Amino acid sequence: MDDDLSKQIKNQGDIVRKLKSEKATKAEIDEEVAKLLALKAKLNDGEAASSKHFVLKNPKGTRDYGPDKMTIREKVFKVVIEAFKRHGAVNIDTPVFELKETLTGKYGEDSKLIYDLKDQGGEILALRYDLTVPFARYLAMNKITNIKRYHIAKVYRRDQPVMTKGRYREFYQCDIDIAGQYDVMVPDVECIRIVYEILSKLEVGKFVIKVNHRRLLDGMFKVCGVRADKFRTICSSVDKLDKATWEEVRKEMVEEKGLDEKTADRIGEYVKMSGGLQLVDTLKADLQMIGNKDCMKALAEMETLLKYCQLYKVQDWVSFDLSLARGLDYYTGVIYEAVLKGAEGKDEENNVGSVAGGGRYDELVGMFDTKGKNVPCVGVSIGIERLFTILEQQHEAADKKIRTTDTQVYIVSAHKDLVEERMKLATELWEAGISTEHSYKTNPKILRQYQTCEDEGIPLAVVIGSSELERGVVKLRDVADRSDIEVPRENMIEEIRQRLSLMKQTS
Repeated sequence: MDDDLSKQIKNQGDIVRKLKSEKATKAEIDEEVAKLLALKAKLNDGEAASSKHFVLKNPKGTRDYGPDKMTIREKVFKVVIEAFKRHGAVNIDTPVFELKETLTGKYGEDSKLIYDLKDQGGEILALRYDLTVPFARYLAMNKITNIKRYHIAKVYRRDQPVMTKGRYREFYQCDIDIAGQYDVMVPDVECIRIVYEILSKLEVGKFVIKVNHRRLLDGMFKVCGVRADKFRTICSSVDKLDKATWEEVRKEMVEEKGLDEKTADRIGEYVKMSGGLQLVDTLKADLQMIGNKDCMKALAEMETLLKYCQLYKVQDWVSFDLSLARGLDYYTGVIYEAVLKGAEGKDEENNVGSVAGGGRYDELVGMFDTKGKNVPCVGVSIGIERLFTILEQQHEAADKKIRTTDTQVYIVSAHKDLVEERMKLATELWEAGISTEHSYKTNPKILRQYQTCEDEGIPLAVVIGSSELERGVVKLRDVADRSDIEVPRENMIEEIRQRLSLMKQTS
């Protein structure tokens, strides 16, 4: 057994050394190093079977969430779901893994980030990379041609994680998509409005929603001299402009992807342009642009989109930006990305990148349909993990205590041997729909009970003692100001509800 492990460790070490000599990517090297460490740990476990030592850590690119973090997450999810439902979306769910062939060839250069799984009963599977491709498969499989759906679930990417910026290998996505044949830009602009509502409600700071058009990008590449077979790979390079400088992107296009320097410079002139409706007019005056059918059709649609943004009162948060590319292969029309204004600039320590993104993908469903029938779709994904990171940082900076429970009432016993009476009261309050707790100790100290109320932010305490039981009353204490009133037992529920309602109105 040990000999086999030693051979495996030697072979794995050779793989790591080879990757380093070939200057492979850090992500590839890190993955093989992790396998090597796992083998060594297995060997050590075998040598010390009588006293095993476990490495207690999260898998790379994942994290745990304690009660305070989960409280923030629940509030964010609530805002997102309310916005989705306000716009009439229905909820669906799909498996966390798909057939590998379902995901293959849908993400362009990002396909290398898909987590493959071993053969499972004759099926080659992979963890889902996003929620869009599974949605397209769902539509094709169920012959659905019209739906407005939202989906909140975890996805997995074998990416190089940056935990401080909300970039993980396991993370939630919150998607809303509108499928169906509708008039141009009507559903598209609603996606922008939804992003605006969510980011405004969460109060994460100033933001801009960048918009562009995939056909405009293709037309721009063509007039600049890019060959058609290089459109997607050059688009992937342009997509990095939110994290890299133009000089770095230009170097990648020229040195790694073989683009002519003059062609790259012409692209550089365009991708520096941004604005609103006036940019549409500027591009319509460009003789090269108006000579390209893709450019003219895309500009007409962008003009409609920007006018609709005015009707939805989001024009002040929208920027028509030619540097926006979004590298995924399945986009066919309008694309968008929301960025916090204070988070721009790749060298800023707290930059979390974009916080929402999406676009139109009219041909993805047809890739799964046996007859190639397309269902036009447009959607947006909220970068929920990045929003969590921002809000967590805000709470830490404010140094405010986060209330992690929804308990409304705590039952306090003033004397010994009242645990059964506390149980009776708790049952009565639970049956009335009031969130209630009491001590698990038979004879808790009264000061300790009051301290629990203050520590957990519980607004009301119901206090009972032998005197209260004899007189058929309970004492209600306002935990914040420590004021007490006596209430007849039969009026307790009504009085508590009134007080909780008043507290909610004044909070």
